[in-house]
Amino acid sequence: MSSPDEIREVLEDEQTVERLAAIEHERWAHWQQFVHDQCERQEDGTLLVPAELAARWQTQIETPYAELPEQERESDREQVRRYLPTIIDALTR
Repeated sequence: MSSPDEIREVLEDEQTVERLAAIEHERWAHWQQFVHDQCERQEDGTLLVPAELAARWQTQIETPYAELPEQERESDREQVRRYLPTIIDALTR
């Protein structure tokens, strides 16, 4: 196994950071599209979030991961799994 310093060096490599940043942007863009699709676009271009969604999302924000329902934790795990191939690749090359 590599030392912590070697692992840090590999994971902080600019190529690895760029690959992970691309995944993060894709994840963020997907979420933002979902949010926009749930909203009502106003004539001036602003988006109106339905009250029930705003309340649900606020509850999710305020809930620690360990206290989330299993379905929501699995959704978070799915997002993490998107990063793992890049991390594994970086650590095994």
